[in-house]
Parts: sequence; C-alpha cells; structure tokens
Amino acid sequence: MRETDFVSGFARGLKVIEAFGETRQRLTIAEAAKLTDLDRATVRRCLLTLTELGYADYDGKFFTLTPKVLRLGHAYLSATPLPLLIQPYLDQLSEKSGQSASASVLDGTDVVYIARASQKRVMSINLSPGSRLPAYCASMGRVLLAALPEAEARDILDRSDLKVNTPLTKTDPYALMEELRRVRADGYAVIDQELELGLCSIAVPVENDRSRVVAAMNIGAPAVQVPAAEMATRYLPLLMEASRALRQVLR
Repeated sequence: MRETDFVSGFARGLKVIEAFGETRQRLTIAEAAKLTDLDRATVRRCLLTLTELGYADYDGKFFTLTPKVLRLGHAYLSATPLPLLIQPYLDQLSEKSGQSASASVLDGTDVVYIARASQKRVMSINLSPGSRLPAYCASMGRVLLAALPEAEARDILDRSDLKVNTPLTKTDPYALMEELRRVRADGYAVIDQELELGLCSIAVPVENDRSRVVAAMNIGAPAVQVPAAEMATRYLPLLMEASRALRQVLR
C-alpha cells in the first residue's frame, strides 16, 4: 500500500475504539491515551468525534461505547457466510457432547469468536460472537497458529503479551513453538487450564474444500468433569466428524 493511501486519522479512531473492552467499558481521555499510546489531544478529538457520530456517550468525565458500534461487527457477520454455515454444526456438537462449542478466526495475536453454542457457562467471562482471547493460550488459537508457516506463527508469539494466567500457562516462546509443532502433527490442540483454572478445551481446524484452514472450532468442559487427558477420547471424534462435514459445504 502506498503511504498516500493510508488515512492516519481513521486508523487512530479505530485504535481508540479497540481500547474499550469487557473490563474497560468506561474510559477517560487519559486512560484511552495510555492504552492506545496516542497523545491526549488526538484521543480527545477521536472520542468527541465518536460521540458526535453516535458511537460513544460522554458524561463529562467518562466515555462509553454505544450499541451503534455493533454495526461495525454486524457488517462483517453479514458479509461472510462462515458464522451462519458453522452455527448448526456447533449446535449439534453442543447437543451431542453436553458441553459448549465455539468457532473462531485469528485476528492479530487474538482469536475472535464468530459463533458459539453454549450448554453452560464454563468461564468466568461471558463468551459470545465478537469476544476475543489471546491465541497463544487458547485451544483454537493454537490450532490456527499451527496452520501458519512457522516464521509467521513465531512473529505472532513475539508480538503477544505472553501473560501467566494460571500456574499451568505456557509462556516460553520455544515451548510454545514446540507445542504448535505437536498440534500440527496431531491435528488438534488440548488446553489444560492454561487460560483459566477449571477449564479444559480441545480444538480442531476447520478447512474449506480447498484444504485451506478458515477457522477453528472447539469444545470446552470443566476440568473437574473432564480432565485434559480425557478430552481427545471423549470429544475428538465429534469434532472431526463436524470438521469433515463442514469441509463439504465451505467454498
């Protein structure tokens, strides 16, 4: 892309929107500036512009996003058939397994949920389409990273905030790369309470009819109910069956 094609103001506005999150629903100008690494004057203009356009509210101190922001995500969901095609298979997976099933795609260093079928809440946070989790410690993230060339996967790990979420979280880049090689060889990834204590999950890649990985899907279960060592035995056949069926309909 040519430098003259890049609209820096638009990019800064998107960066300010991305500063908000489940644990950051209200932000001051100073907080948003710190999160975005932009100067306060720039952040102030972005936030006031979002408020003027109806994408944010301002009470004199705090800014909050409004439901109008959902239009941005809805544009993606409406423009791609992937979530609609995957949803029935997740519903079947959830029904057959008695657990929650999800699908996601890779976006930078995160996975973004595009569809979900929930039997019960197994995490402390409420996951739904649009939710984001760090790829390095999520089962779907590892499947999607394993599908990339090694250099590209390592670059994403280098840019990730490799945080210790639990005593079981793998954060060493070399150990994670070795784990990705194992996932690539096995065709699936199992996470044993690395994202949150008490949660295990297993994920497989979702390929289209040209063998290109377009998403990942998983089943999550409480560790007290299904230990990590039993995840593959219990749920891998169901996931592989759904993956094979999806490959016939994804173009």
